[in-house]
Amino acid sequence: MPQIYFLCTGNACRSQMAEGFAHSLFNDHWRIASAGLEAHGLNPLAVRVMAEKDIDISANHSKLIDPHYLQTSDFVVTLCGDARDRCPITPPSVKKVHWPLNDPAQAVGSPEEILAVFRQVRDEIEQRMQDFIKKNPE
Repeated sequence: MPQIYFLCTGNACRSQMAEGFAHSLFNDHWRIASAGLEAHGLNPLAVRVMAEKDIDISANHSKLIDPHYLQTSDFVVTLCGDARDRCPITPPSVKKVHWPLNDPAQAVGSPEEILAVFRQVRDEIEQRMQDFIKKNPE
């Protein structure tokens, strides 16, 4: 069973959205998890924009990297430069993929403008997930 791990700095937005899409788009033959270098807590705007896609991540919680899961993953997807640069060393068997995405939690402006940034990042993650599935069918 293939195993994938989505990593970002705080496991609050990007990696949570990626995990949500993976559970929605991948078949049941994948093990899927996300984590962060730190645990910042699940961002409520990430929950909101994923709900707009009928994906419920509200029960998720922010987690730190599990060394065993990391070492036994087939794919590690980093969603920010910080996670890519600070990710612990993995065996050569782990395929690393990097998706350089803006951190929507850093967005500034009106509530509508901030929500638009969350949607843009969500949609980019969704597109990257669809491309990933095409290249890596189970």
